[in-house]
Amino acid sequence: MRHLAGGHPTVRRPEAVSDKTRPEYASGDRGDLPVLTFIARRLVASAIVLLCVATLVFTLTRTFADPARIMLPLDASQEEYLRLRAQLGLDRPLPIQYLEFLGGVARGDFGTSYWQRAPTVERIPATLSLALVAIIFSGLISVPLGVIAATRAGTVLDKVITVGSLTGVSVAEFWFGLMLIVFVALQLGFVPTSGYGTPLHLILPALTLSIRPIGRVTQIVRSSMLDELVRPHITVARAKGLREKQVLFGHALKNAGIPIITLGGLEGAEILAGYTIVVETIFAWPGIGQLGVQALQYHDLPLIETVVLFGATVVIAANLTVDVLYAYLDPRLRHGN
Repeated sequence: MRHLAGGHPTVRRPEAVSDKTRPEYASGDRGDLPVLTFIARRLVASAIVLLCVATLVFTLTRTFADPARIMLPLDASQEEYLRLRAQLGLDRPLPIQYLEFLGGVARGDFGTSYWQRAPTVERIPATLSLALVAIIFSGLISVPLGVIAATRAGTVLDKVITVGSLTGVSVAEFWFGLMLIVFVALQLGFVPTSGYGTPLHLILPALTLSIRPIGRVTQIVRSSMLDELVRPHITVARAKGLREKQVLFGHALKNAGIPIITLGGLEGAEILAGYTIVVETIFAWPGIGQLGVQALQYHDLPLIETVVLFGATVVIAANLTVDVLYAYLDPRLRHGN
């Protein structure tokens, strides 16, 4: 600050600060490093959790179950029992079995089913295809419904969507699946009642799997959008003349995405690792859920290990995906804050 002849002080205007002179750019463009570090930490933590789950599953299955006793008839001799244990590889020391088990898990080979005499991973693609269709269908239905309900808050349409979402959350999957079989498959004859092999066989199981996620995600989308639509930046965006679609999906929905992504990841994991057990049983879908029920009945160790590890992997992968999407949606994570 300096004084001129007239006695009036003048304030020196600060020089414009370039983006490249800011601290985060002082040593080059490193904006991606915090995100990569964040993802690397999540990957390491996920691997440790999966290793702990695999160890726990191996310990429990080898401690509380003896499939050789179950597979043999009651009048089987001790020699037959010992011979079968040797054929199944159960007579080797537990550390050797554990190392072989971990090696198989690392290769994606969970062994051969004692009961079916087939690789245990054969049914995983059927479950993945069914769950993927259900997840896509849930997202395509729930997000637009939640946005429409939020933009029409208080109207009859909003109340209809809210009641429908609450109904979807409250309906039991087994009852809804049976109703679809009775009315859509038997009375109308539009689709098969059960089975596997064609796109038509996917429709009823996917609808049954998606009914609860549609209700839950619709509610959280509506709630998050209602909170976001009253914020000042939405008013500014509308004042600039942006189209309503750009305001809703380009600004409001993206900023409201974190709770939506959180619930979406949880629902996706539950579809893959939880709801499929009931749905696959109802519709005779040859997936990993139905296989898990049968594995428990026959004490089939490779099948039980496959089912449990598949569920654990799905949950871990869902959490990791949600964390990565957090880094995309939240700028604080991208800058290491």
